[in-house]
Amino acid sequence: MTISSSLNAGVMGLNAHATRLGTISDNIANSATNGYKRSQAEFSSLVLEQRSAAYSAGGVSVDTFKDIGASGSIISTGNAMDFAVSGRGLLPVTTSAGVNASASDRSLMLTPTGSFFADQNGNLRNQSGQYLLGWPTDTNGEVGGVSRNSGTDLEPVNILASQFVASPTSEIDIGGINLPADATNAGANGDPYILPVEYYDNLGRAQTVSINFTPVVPGAGSSNQWTAQIFDSAATNPAASIGDLAIEFDDSVANGGTIDTATANNGATYSAATGIVTVSLEHGDVEIYLGRQNDDAGIKQLAAPYSPSDITKNGAPISDLESVQIDEQGFLQAIYDTGFRRSLYQIPVGDVPNLNALTARDGQAFSISANSGDLYLWDANTGPVGGISGFSLMESTTDIASELTDLIETQRAYSSNAKIVQTVDEMLQETTNLKR
Repeated sequence: MTISSSLNAGVMGLNAHATRLGTISDNIANSATNGYKRSQAEFSSLVLEQRSAAYSAGGVSVDTFKDIGASGSIISTGNAMDFAVSGRGLLPVTTSAGVNASASDRSLMLTPTGSFFADQNGNLRNQSGQYLLGWPTDTNGEVGGVSRNSGTDLEPVNILASQFVASPTSEIDIGGINLPADATNAGANGDPYILPVEYYDNLGRAQTVSINFTPVVPGAGSSNQWTAQIFDSAATNPAASIGDLAIEFDDSVANGGTIDTATANNGATYSAATGIVTVSLEHGDVEIYLGRQNDDAGIKQLAAPYSPSDITKNGAPISDLESVQIDEQGFLQAIYDTGFRRSLYQIPVGDVPNLNALTARDGQAFSISANSGDLYLWDANTGPVGGISGFSLMESTTDIASELTDLIETQRAYSSNAKIVQTVDEMLQETTNLKR
């Protein structure tokens, strides 16, 4: 009956606009909530089978969803551990129960932004109680082979173990020095040139490796030959050489001053392909870059004074953790008071084919659903996902002006549907009165 279908349509309209009012209320209430994704209500018409003599109102249905794919404005803050994804994608997080759980039992969620801080155990969490997840890096700052279709290899980000760090020296570059060519001429005094280089052992202590370059003085002409002995101040016998080298320089027009040949013995090895001398110090092997054959980047023998300059090395003494920062590629770096930087974790950016089908959780977090599609963990700022901004938070996607406009429209539409119910009631009353 047409009049009853009108009543049904009016009641359905009341329910639909009440639902829309709920989404608007949520949006307005969270207009200042960082990372909040706006909720939306979408109406769809319902059509009943029509008869030629009368029209039956089908009414309306409503579906709600969060526009998770929308990105809020990125605002700058003064906190280095305020993180936000600047574009598509979300950060992996877990609950407090997931911190000590195995990877298979851990609850994996995603959030667009967060103001993180270290809790009493050194784990990074936000004010909503969500803990940041990442892939731990090795000493070279790399994560190696990790699963990108699940959170199997993700771990709670913990900085407690990085409060103090000692980075032992593993590489020394002496390729910038010059040995004087006149020192290998007949009649030269043959005095050695001593090159002390400070390095750091695995306890963060400063030690010294010394390389003594001694010219080979011929009876006539020029030998262009040097012997080098390497000494380690940390060795049991610092006066004993831990490696010897025999070096001959090229004095031709084309390659004058560069290494012609180099031979290592007495515990040292030399690679002609890389130009690296490897010696065993007390804390482990150290690679000393000497230079390749006929390579301008190596040490030289020119008619110039001895110049022990441009010597570089890696490693750092014992340092206190000063701050933690993240770069756009998602590498979380510890910065120490000595200026030393060390990568601790790589924070990936999660993405699914249908972001709006993720299941909303408390605290601006979302979890994978059957309709969202499978998770893929991208390196930040690659593929479809954006980079990770430090010192930044994402604002709510709510636009107060639009929500207030929608609120007025919803109020009027609700009143109009209520008027339909009232009118149908009056008409049915008239119909009932016909019997009296």
